Amino acid sequence: MKKALQTLGIVLVALFAAVYISDYKYLLNAVQKIYLTGHTTAYLSDYTRFDNRIIPPSNQPQPWPEHEQFNRFEVSKTLEDYHQQTGTVAFVLIKNDSLLYEKYYEDYGPSSKSNSFSMVKSIVSGLLGKAISDGYIQSVDQAVKDFIPELQGAYADTVTVGDLATMSSGQLWEENYYGALSVTTESYFTEDLRALILGQPISEKPADGFNYKSGTTQLLGMVLEKATGKTLSAYFYDSFWHPMGAEKEAYWQLDSDENAMEKAYCCLASNARDFARYGKLIKNHGKWNGKQVLDSAYVALSVQPRFEKDPEYGYGWWLETYKDQKVYMMRGHLGQYVIVFPALDLIAVRLGHSKGEKIEGNPYTEDIYVYMDAAMEMNADLGETLEQ
Repeated sequence: MKKALQTLGIVLVALFAAVYISDYKYLLNAVQKIYLTGHTTAYLSDYTRFDNRIIPPSNQPQPWPEHEQFNRFEVSKTLEDYHQQTGTVAFVLIKNDSLLYEKYYEDYGPSSKSNSFSMVKSIVSGLLGKAISDGYIQSVDQAVKDFIPELQGAYADTVTVGDLATMSSGQLWEENYYGALSVTTESYFTEDLRALILGQPISEKPADGFNYKSGTTQLLGMVLEKATGKTLSAYFYDSFWHPMGAEKEAYWQLDSDENAMEKAYCCLASNARDFARYGKLIKNHGKWNGKQVLDSAYVALSVQPRFEKDPEYGYGWWLETYKDQKVYMMRGHLGQYVIVFPALDLIAVRLGHSKGEKIEGNPYTEDIYVYMDAAMEMNADLGETLEQ
């Protein structure tokens, strides 16, 4: 037995060493930070296990006012059961720029941080619009190689920053969150995101249609970093976080602690109330309390499809028409959502541990429709209450 254990120990050490010196070194990071915690993928509080760049609260915080009907709603048992089933931790509604409803589950509350995952892609797209307004970037048609001259691939010379924001880059990429050897997994655990992204060439013709790839948003983040000369966190704070009056600090997950870069495709950790602020900014055509923070023309561009054949996506925003309502949303892994109903002046935020089942032939999962129905029903109930 002792000899067998010694042999096993030698094998494990050899295996560890082999992985460490291989191209799969990132797997050691994955095992330590995710798999040994009992998870099979990234999770809501995993930001605590990574290096982060801290984004301070605004020095002029603006708390959400409470609506006169705040939390005066009877919520159906069906919705509550669904929240339990999918592991919802926060469900918040903003009506007419006031808190209409909020409820938290488990040990979460208004200040609890939660990983945004891909919701942050909408923000990075907005930073592109801001960089254009600020004169760092000429337009959505400017070539990526103007900023990243080392970009490789047969179509590297033709891909534009607008192609990156609309997920039409032609970049080589496998979007797979659960495959240990996928480039998506590697991007989450690598200690050099810039090098990883530069190893993914522009191998197909850009602007040929929507094809969701997280690496494309990371490349956009690299463009913004080069164009502005600032970290994404610093530019985000100056452009949006501070002007929107964010009340709490946020954490933006990094690839390492040296020469670090934010994971531009994911991983801004904040709370439901502060996530809702960006939805308000877009709903109000880029204005915040009367001040134009983001160009309204870019906002309008963002919430309409670039490609007629792909109506579900604009410039970093997911798009849907539901029950005669035009809807646009920020959307992240495991069912993180900021859902905006502009005609209703209504915003819904849902954060949680899992999402619903896929719907055949539909880009969205069933849970999105459950949350949209709940938000619209509360909005309708509000109208009936005010008429009484």
